[in-house]
Amino acid sequence: MSPETVIDIGRQALELTSVLVLALLLPALAVGLTVSVFQAATQINEQTLSFIPKLIVTFAVLMFGGHWLLGLVVDYTRRTIESIPFVIG
Repeated sequence: MSPETVIDIGRQALELTSVLVLALLLPALAVGLTVSVFQAATQINEQTLSFIPKLIVTFAVLMFGGHWLLGLVVDYTRRTIESIPFVIG
């Protein structure tokens, strides 16, 4: 197994991890920013007001985009397992 192969597999894993994390965190970030602007405008200092909408949006993203995210993980795993004979020798 060459170092280039190991680096390529690691790069693919990092790209997949980045896509999975960004797909969950960007909507939560947008909702958190919106709620923070609302809190600043109304001077409401309730910390749970920010937590609940982010939790709801994260669950919604998992419900509507979970099949896509799971498909990405399954495709990566399948490609990695199928490449084992080529990586070994």
